[in-house]
Amino acid sequence: MFSSKENFKKEFCQRIVEKYGRDPSDSHISECYDVLGTMVRDYANVDAKSCKELVNKQKAKQLIYFSMEFLIGRLLTSNLINLGIYNIVKDGLADLGIDFNELEEQESDAGLGNGGLGRLAACFLDSIASLSLPGHGNCIRYDYGFFRQKIVNGHQEEVPDQWLLNGNPWEIRKPKHSVEVKFYGNAETYQDENGQIRSRTVNALSVLAIPYDIPVVGYKNHITNTLRLWSAEPSDEQLPNTHDFAGYLSFVKDLTHGLYPDDSTEQGRLLRLRQQYFLVSAGMQSMLRSHYRAYHTYDNLPEKYVFQLNDTHPIMAIPELMRLLMDEHGYGWDEAYKICEGCFAFTNHTVMAEALEKWPVHYVANLCPRIYMIIEEINRRMIIKMREQNLPENVIQNSLIIKDGNINMCQMAIHVCFSVNGVANLHTNILKEQTFKELYYIYPNKFNNKTNGITHRRWFLSANPKLSSYVTKLIGNKWVTDINQLSKLEKYLDDENVLDTINDIKLENKERLIKLIKKENNIDVDKNSIFDVQIKRLHAYKRQLLNVFKIIHYYNMFKMDKNFKIYPTTFIFGAKAAPSYVYAKKIIELILAVANKVNNDPEVNKYMKVVFIENYGVSKAECIIPAADVSEQISTAGKEASGTSNMKFMINGAVTLGTLDGANVEIKSLVGDDNAVIFGLHEDEITEIKYHSSYNPWDLYNSDPAIKKIIDSLVDGTFSSNTEQFRMIFDEVMYHGDEYFILADFKSYLKASECVQKLYQDRHRWAKMCLVNIAKSPYFSSDRTIEEYNRDIWHLPKIITDPRD
Repeated sequence: MFSSKENFKKEFCQRIVEKYGRDPSDSHISECYDVLGTMVRDYANVDAKSCKELVNKQKAKQLIYFSMEFLIGRLLTSNLINLGIYNIVKDGLADLGIDFNELEEQESDAGLGNGGLGRLAACFLDSIASLSLPGHGNCIRYDYGFFRQKIVNGHQEEVPDQWLLNGNPWEIRKPKHSVEVKFYGNAETYQDENGQIRSRTVNALSVLAIPYDIPVVGYKNHITNTLRLWSAEPSDEQLPNTHDFAGYLSFVKDLTHGLYPDDSTEQGRLLRLRQQYFLVSAGMQSMLRSHYRAYHTYDNLPEKYVFQLNDTHPIMAIPELMRLLMDEHGYGWDEAYKICEGCFAFTNHTVMAEALEKWPVHYVANLCPRIYMIIEEINRRMIIKMREQNLPENVIQNSLIIKDGNINMCQMAIHVCFSVNGVANLHTNILKEQTFKELYYIYPNKFNNKTNGITHRRWFLSANPKLSSYVTKLIGNKWVTDINQLSKLEKYLDDENVLDTINDIKLENKERLIKLIKKENNIDVDKNSIFDVQIKRLHAYKRQLLNVFKIIHYYNMFKMDKNFKIYPTTFIFGAKAAPSYVYAKKIIELILAVANKVNNDPEVNKYMKVVFIENYGVSKAECIIPAADVSEQISTAGKEASGTSNMKFMINGAVTLGTLDGANVEIKSLVGDDNAVIFGLHEDEITEIKYHSSYNPWDLYNSDPAIKKIIDSLVDGTFSSNTEQFRMIFDEVMYHGDEYFILADFKSYLKASECVQKLYQDRHRWAKMCLVNIAKSPYFSSDRTIEEYNRDIWHLPKIITDPRD
């Protein structure tokens, strides 16, 4: 079908006629995209068939990666590249008078995630397939994404992300593989035909879970795995008397309505819990059915499957597998528990207390009564086991699954899973020494580190074609499949022609971003200015506020000192704040207010401009990151588990300006002190300050006029005629103790930023720093991360396919 340009054109034209009854020249660009997407999907599914047959023939072990997010972005270009048919398709479309770039813009970013958690999961799927491993994703098919961000009158508004409005050509609906997921009801015991006492759930509310499969294409290796998305539809089973039909339809619709319901209300929290159970129950039932069809037993499940739980959201998969094995398939407790111990691995992504999920007992007991009974029994047996080991009482108390009326999901995962990993060296050490200190004391061999990684094929080869093509010209193309080849770039560190070319390519990438900024913000930006970028989810610990305070300081200096100057800089932000996170939304308001003031002041805007990119997502990141000079990674030390944007900036040649937090620690270690700019308190210093309660933001406010002026400007009318508009930020920093040490780190941050400006002015020196970052980036490839997971945890075989005829 795609063996040549002519074959492609013939097939494309035929499909357009068959589906839309018109020639390509008469078809709308959206119709052309739809047809091309389904063609590429079908082409990939030829490989999917071969892969499934090989897995079955080899009786190979497989991975199921459970995650509430898979932020896959757009698939067209990456799939064409991975299939090796990008040029055939692009040239064939050009012959037909179709602009590939215009066609590409018809694709919506898939509304399956919000931030780094989902982007990591998507990178992992790419690497798993590209490394020829049999691994598949399970997620929910959300009707609407997180939300579409609109900036209206200087603040964020949320509107539905209708990513499925024009259909999704990549998915295939498979109702034959649907399963029933049951909620509520009553758990009862009964005696089976063999006289054994069993449990079951009766009077339950049933929902039909229907899978939609999306192919996950490996890079030029004929491997296609699957991302399975579960959609909720009404079941034809009888409704229990406790529910009316209209209420039931609303219940079903809500299950897959959107990602992360508002958890500021009880209704929203309960919906999150329902979503989590819906995902893991559907995924587990489907897997067991497939496994039994192949092996006619579940005894060998740990030999044939590993279930990676991506953060806390899918942890209910553990008691759900216990329930299915015991209640549906006749296993005893000990046998079922042993199987679970051999199948589950858990990745923790945070040390933030609010993100370590705890569910009120009555939530789970009401929604999933049998699941609660199993959790309660796991907890009871764990207490007995810990007491038999004569563990200290404080260790036991901090290791309880059920405590103070809550179910601690992480504690359950750590007790049961055979592997528990953090996602950066610093993060893993914090888990061992602080967050799960007692559980690490009990299970030291379970804990391990797997530093996050990003797929270089998506974030460098595809997102930065000019620079990646130049790299190929310098060192050959083997780096695409062997990322370690990028280290060969180090031999060009003193080649001025290479350094000049790197600077020139950066300017070309900036021009692309400048067009986006002009189109969306109507702001003119100087391509010769420093592009200083902070793009990530808006959260207090990520400290966008620290960045804004620096900009305010510069503004104040410009107004007070006519001789003050900085190297021209464009400060670029992109961030969504959760709809119920009022403080984060207020920070966005401040960024926008400061931008309005700065950009409209002729004394200031020739030296700096501030840009807030609306509705930041994967596709916009692919435009922003290749154009960035400076990567702002300035979270409070000890708060960011790893980060992945820091890695994407690094491979694209941006220099890290950051704290020693998350993976920044490893970035600094790799590139050296001369090729990253590090500032701020260290994690151990912050721990010491907190222990002694020795920090008071008022001391800095009263002793440092520059800090006082910044803080006062929040409430003195400088950035808003309403002096109370930013009172919340003032109070959070000054009266609530500056929890994230923004003022404490401000001076060192300012000094580090001044260092960046001086370094940038030596263009060869800066290009050399960029080249070092690219050359050292292989450590942060998701290929490397997945190889470590497979070596230490999964033990999956490689699937070797025959080349297509």
